[in-house]
Amino acid sequence: MAALSSCGSGSEPAADGTVTLAFLVDNSQATVDTAKALTDAFMRSNPTIKIETETRPGGSEGDNIVKTRLSTGDMSDVFWYNSGSLLQALNPAQTMVDLTGDPVLRNVQEDFLPVVTQAGKVYGVPGGTAMGGGILYNRKVYERLGLRVPTTWAEFTANNDKIKAAGITPVITTFKDTWTSQLLVLGDYYNVQAAVANFAQDYTANKVKFAATPSARAGFEHLAEVHAKGYANEGFGSATADQGMKMLVEGKGAHYPMLSAQLPPLMATMPQAGTDVGFFGVPGTDAATHGATIWEPAGIYIARTSEHLDAAKKFLAFVASPAAADAVNKAVQPAGPYRVEGAELPDDAIQVAKDLQTYIDKGATAPALEFVSPVKGPSLEQITVAVGSGLTPPAEGAAQYDDDVEKQAKQLGLAGW
Repeated sequence: MAALSSCGSGSEPAADGTVTLAFLVDNSQATVDTAKALTDAFMRSNPTIKIETETRPGGSEGDNIVKTRLSTGDMSDVFWYNSGSLLQALNPAQTMVDLTGDPVLRNVQEDFLPVVTQAGKVYGVPGGTAMGGGILYNRKVYERLGLRVPTTWAEFTANNDKIKAAGITPVITTFKDTWTSQLLVLGDYYNVQAAVANFAQDYTANKVKFAATPSARAGFEHLAEVHAKGYANEGFGSATADQGMKMLVEGKGAHYPMLSAQLPPLMATMPQAGTDVGFFGVPGTDAATHGATIWEPAGIYIARTSEHLDAAKKFLAFVASPAAADAVNKAVQPAGPYRVEGAELPDDAIQVAKDLQTYIDKGATAPALEFVSPVKGPSLEQITVAVGSGLTPPAEGAAQYDDDVEKQAKQLGLAGW
């Protein structure tokens, strides 16, 4: 990727009439590859606009770079950053171009807009695809044992009992990578919202708690059950996410609570991952309302300091178009559906992306809680490791998490805390 040069957001059009846009993205391989596919395709059809892409680190270091550059007026014209609650910390009303009602958004799916909206104003278009957070499962194991995709937790438990009896690990658990311990809690949010429609709003206002809300506490209970019933693999405390994915693809484990984005990177070395692994949402209590929790794509935004607004909007309109999805499909295997009307998954899309598309087509999805509430405690992964290892009872773990989020909510200065 090209480093940001002197012809960034404050430059005048060149003598030949070309304009150069600066585009800041994180340095993960999937983002870099997606950004390259987008910019190459855009520049082919817009020869008077040149895009120079700059990378930044991910994680908190990258967050700080974005915040600093926005606050000092030194941001690139266009930048790739999280959607959802993290957007709030960027003070978009002061730092970004308001796209509310702009033709740029014409193809953006309506139910994506809330995660790039602050105080009623829309600021971004989707970069990349949605991904599912739920249960990845080995379809060949299911076929061999005559199992059906469960739509309730009771059915899931029954499947696990049959899988265990067949000598296969029912639920792959990889607590060496502590972040993986959170999926049964975070991926259960669809069921929380189905049971308590205003949970995110009330949770943000400190009116409801995980420990006192049965549907929210259920994720912790599921974690405890997996351990108590002996569904986890041996050595789960020292197992890594990479080892877990390998177990799943090879059929040594049947289920893995995980994000669908873990699949595309495996395609080069384990191509069967694309067909042998499927996805279903964490099952709840009611088959009639079965659905899935999704992690929305990042947003692509325009900095208010850009002096090339027309060119930047032209680029965002392209990003949010079926043509952009087609360009990306040639470079990156999508981990889930696009959030753009008319943007289709390729015929050879991995099975998990197709499964997720089915949930979206049925309208049976909810964004993960972190996309609809800024309250997420920093210690969740340590708490879920303890609950999932049988060290902390689930009700106690839920109460610990309620305490954990309180510190963060006060730091954010949220009302009601």
